[in-house]
Amino acid sequence: MAFKIKRKTMLDDDKPPTREALARMSCRELMALFATLDAPPLVEMNGEYAASLLAQPGLLAGLIGRATVGNPVMPGRWLCKAFRPVTDERGRGYNGFAQLGRTVSRFPMQTLMAPSRYDGRPAYQLVYRAYRSLCGHIHMVDEVRRVAPGLYLGIGTWGFSDRQRRIPLPFVLEGPVAPYRGDIGVARTRFDVRTEVPALRQAA
Repeated sequence: MAFKIKRKTMLDDDKPPTREALARMSCRELMALFATLDAPPLVEMNGEYAASLLAQPGLLAGLIGRATVGNPVMPGRWLCKAFRPVTDERGRGYNGFAQLGRTVSRFPMQTLMAPSRYDGRPAYQLVYRAYRSLCGHIHMVDEVRRVAPGLYLGIGTWGFSDRQRRIPLPFVLEGPVAPYRGDIGVARTRFDVRTEVPALRQAA
């Protein structure tokens, strides 16, 4: 199911929603909210941010998502996403998991500001293809916007066609809750971020 979002909020008042309010919203409501939000500047995203899934676009997506992020063995129980700015235009990051009594970092990503695939407005984007990992192999790209100070709404995507990569997989980030642990991952040689972000590819 592909989504196109409009700048319309589902909230009853002008107050930013809380984490609990986001957890009660449907996928369509989350996408409508996402369209009203602004992207955090790249320099703001620095440290580890507690992460959890929100409502998914269907039963199957929900089952797959929760089975993936809740598996205690591999990759582990999802704890966080973490980021650090590297330059004014690019950053790095990883995902943190609790695996068999230890905390591990997996699935590195490159971060940047770029137009959203949904509405063309700026979003803080996490591009996994820049590094070698399962998330890179499936062309995962996340978009993040700020709901309130310390609270962020993310929309995950993955797939092997443009249509598949428009199916939204919402999640929430809170933090930072801990310092950045350190860079991981092996970069792909000759990687071009424009291949993963539609607006950058169209502008080339």
